[in-house]
Amino acid sequence: MTVTVKNIIPAKYAEDTQTSQYTAQSCRTIIDKFTATNVTASNATLSVNIVQSGGTAGTDNLIISVRAIAPGETYTCPEIVGHVVEPNCELSTDSDTASAIVIAASGREVT
Repeated sequence: MTVTVKNIIPAKYAEDTQTSQYTAQSCRTIIDKFTATNVTASNATLSVNIVQSGGTAGTDNLIISVRAIAPGETYTCPEIVGHVVEPNCELSTDSDTASAIVIAASGREVT
């Protein structure tokens, strides 16, 4: 077994449509840290899903549901820490406002 620590989502703005941010290839990925920072002067929301291979984001795979993040707040997303993204599955996000929330995540890929 090989474990590789990886920056699975380099800091970027979360899109205002459901968007795949990371897909586990031929490995399992354990999420160690996931942050969401609102860089605007208004509240913004973020939802996060772990989508199975061939599936789509929906209520059946929702991990964080429309979490309001205050202006200037960095939310550490404890709901997602420790979750596993299985091979060919993806971590997907959706924000209500484009260019409002900067997301970043790190984890361990296990092969």
